[in-house]
Amino acid sequence: MSTETASAEPESGLLRGLDVTVTAAALLFWAGVLYWAQTQAISQVRYATAFVGGILTVYALNETRLAIEDGDWIDGAVLIPASLALMTASAFFAINFQDVYLQRQGYALEHEYMLARLVIVSLMYLTWREFGNVFLGLIFAVFGYAMYGNLVPGVLGHAGMNQATLLQATVTDLYGFYGSLTQITASWIAPFLLYAGLLFAYGAFDLILRVAIVAARYIESGIAQTAVLSSAVIGSINGSYTANAAMTGSFTIPTMQEAGMEGHRAAGIEAVASTSGQVLPPVMGASAFVMASYLGVPYLDIVVAGLVPAAILVVSISIAVHYLAISDASSQEMEFSEFFDEKLSIEKKVFEALRFGVPFAILIYLLGVVQYTVMTSALYTVVAMMLTGVLMPPLQRLVDSSGIGPVSEFVTQVKNTVHGVRRGAIILAPIAIILVVISGVVNLFSTTGIPAKIALLLINISGGVLLFAVLLGMAVAILMGVGMPTVAAYVIVAILIVPTFVSDFNVPAITAHYTMFYAAILAGITPPVATAAVIAAGIAEANFWRTCGAAIRIAAPLFVLPVAFVYNPGLISMDVGAYTLYVGLLVLFGAVAIIYGLNYPFKMRPGRKIGVRALIATLGVLIMVYPSNAAKIAGIAAFAAVFVAEKVMIRGLTLPFGRGASQ
Repeated sequence: MSTETASAEPESGLLRGLDVTVTAAALLFWAGVLYWAQTQAISQVRYATAFVGGILTVYALNETRLAIEDGDWIDGAVLIPASLALMTASAFFAINFQDVYLQRQGYALEHEYMLARLVIVSLMYLTWREFGNVFLGLIFAVFGYAMYGNLVPGVLGHAGMNQATLLQATVTDLYGFYGSLTQITASWIAPFLLYAGLLFAYGAFDLILRVAIVAARYIESGIAQTAVLSSAVIGSINGSYTANAAMTGSFTIPTMQEAGMEGHRAAGIEAVASTSGQVLPPVMGASAFVMASYLGVPYLDIVVAGLVPAAILVVSISIAVHYLAISDASSQEMEFSEFFDEKLSIEKKVFEALRFGVPFAILIYLLGVVQYTVMTSALYTVVAMMLTGVLMPPLQRLVDSSGIGPVSEFVTQVKNTVHGVRRGAIILAPIAIILVVISGVVNLFSTTGIPAKIALLLINISGGVLLFAVLLGMAVAILMGVGMPTVAAYVIVAILIVPTFVSDFNVPAITAHYTMFYAAILAGITPPVATAAVIAAGIAEANFWRTCGAAIRIAAPLFVLPVAFVYNPGLISMDVGAYTLYVGLLVLFGAVAIIYGLNYPFKMRPGRKIGVRALIATLGVLIMVYPSNAAKIAGIAAFAAVFVAEKVMIRGLTLPFGRGASQ
């Protein structure tokens, strides 16, 4: 046997061993999460410390396996001790919880300070590894500001803190990295991401694609609309527009290009779909849970408040995508045979509907009717998903008497359940890391009093004008959103900006939160960084700037909606009624006007076309933002007149009343 073969076999054996270990660790981790959700045997703070150790165990094992598989032994060599330090700290604080949390608040022993230093260094490495230099630089800037705030002149200065105080605020007092955001992640977000992992493993997203392909047969922009639907749905769950653009874009972008669409347009559509998916209920990229906690309201109220804005965004983006698709004169036809080996039988459709519909119905019933807690509702939904996911396919095999026996199908679905459990942990790990770090940052913000200082600064710069304050807040949100998941960006601006809107500008709290939440996702498509556009342009091998241009044209109403929320507070309501729907419809017409102006393929000279586009888009912005409903209606009438005039004068449309008059 050659030396090369001999060295390859141990490495292959090591990888297989790590692979099995990752799965075993994920199973144990989720068993602990579900057990605590059912019993709550220990306090939430103590559970959060154990949770961090558990999820980082899965993360370390999986990432080490990937590093070795890629031949990057250096990364594996650094990753293991960093993760071990965090796991050791979590175990120490969980075991010694009474002493650390209850008896030694405000000071710690020397070995605890040393452990805290290792925690910070290790988290910084994992943060850099997952989210790059920009976000790591932001964290270092916060740490530097916390320690040396006495050197900062003006209103932003503060007394500073020594190293011991910094270690207490971030680690040893268990209010920092193990604080409220980590606890929300452990108790609310984690079970939902397990649900997402199971959906992936059982093939729910294949089912969504099948539905999308059927729907695409009835509209001219079929393939592009399918890309939007699949990317938006998955983006709502995974919590990162960058990861979503990479995951779904690898399928949707080549498909659109094969249908004849230009690369930069296909990439722009994917970037927008991945980004806008972050605001779609019910998960909203995990931000809905955090918002509910901050506002102290039921999670379902947050979801209800987001329905009308999400509908406005989805409709306007779908229209924009339609215009782009017909502009390229692409075929936009999809066949099942291109993606799936067989069509679903009637029996299969029924069982698939029950398989995924029953757990979702249980979730809606528990949250909306019985009004159980988010954690309890998620627990029962996960259990129901496992039961229907494993049992429905064997039952279906019994009914249709196909070649595969029910026992064999049962075994297959048990394996799929294991894969789903593992995938749920892998999806959760990066989100848990970023929220652990942001939880520490939030505690440092509170300790230094920076939110109140930002409020004063924002009022001074804006001159007390709400519009300027909102635009400044959006700029901060875009900067904060560079390179990090939506929920992390939203948390930072919610801490820094939202209190100013509420206390100094009398904006309703739910409106202020949604304003900054929508602004927080804009970094995905806003140059010069535009991380979602970077990924999509790379897949399409398209020009980055042209991709950003296409994305901004498609998602233009998204840049206006945060301002529209503030000037139309009825648009965001936890009790949706006729007035909310009425205002939402008026704002939707404004969004459609913007889309029409920027994306419709006008048949006229370039100079005139630019003027018409600018005029209609400006009219759409005014309809969306202006607070008077009468003015909105007048603007809509003006847009309707332009729309009809273009069809009559340019397209040669003959109106029915025109024919009657000429006869």
